[in-house]
Amino acid sequence: MDKHFKFTNSVVGLPLFFVVFLWVIYWIEIRFDFDFAQNGIFPRTFSGLQGILFSPFIHSDMNHLYNNSLPLLVLLAALQFFYANQSVKVIGLGILLSGMITWVIGRENYHIGASGLIYVLVSFIFFKGIQTKYYRLVALSLAVIVVYGGLVWYVFPSPEISGGKAISWEGHLAGFLTGFILSLFYKTPEYRKLIKYDWENPDFDSSEDKFMQRFDANGNFVNLPPSEEAEDLSSYYSSDFPVDYKIILNNKNESKPES
Repeated sequence: MDKHFKFTNSVVGLPLFFVVFLWVIYWIEIRFDFDFAQNGIFPRTFSGLQGILFSPFIHSDMNHLYNNSLPLLVLLAALQFFYANQSVKVIGLGILLSGMITWVIGRENYHIGASGLIYVLVSFIFFKGIQTKYYRLVALSLAVIVVYGGLVWYVFPSPEISGGKAISWEGHLAGFLTGFILSLFYKTPEYRKLIKYDWENPDFDSSEDKFMQRFDANGNFVNLPPSEEAEDLSSYYSSDFPVDYKIILNNKNESKPES
């Protein structure tokens, strides 16, 4: 396994706790006959601001909750495993920022459900993987598109009805935009490629490199023009003083090796 990715208990614990908490909230609602829908986001009203915090935990019916639970389990686990340093921040700010955008652009109705957070996760995981250019994260981005790519159609206005209630495309759009913004805001230096060679630097100038100067524009090997220092070596120094050499014979009494 890649050294950047470590499996911890939080990879399973975080998504499981989040989804179980959603089911507990829904159980409390039906058990004690509460109506938490009024605690959702009601755009451009002061009382509707509470929904920025509460709306992801409120669902209209069992089908609504079930459809959000499985994507949350998968996406939260992927976020915690591949982006452990950013996961909690992405979830927290994702809920707040997407809720604020929904409060601004939404229709005058109560907007509830964790689908906005799902779009935050899909958008963040996809765009962050492309930005890092790390092969495992790029593969994760492509996997997210294959599995959840169809969700992109629900960020546009649509008269489609689900369970007798209109889909909050504003919340989906807000989540998608939030995920993209967070992917730009949070950096992942742990996945940055280490520079081993000078030519990998973005400011590398091949014209100043001695090795690259030995090749022309077509990649052919060429000889460098002689430098000024090389031209100076063509002249030599001669002395006006005579030099006498003497030959000294080897007079040592050394025995010759036997043949």
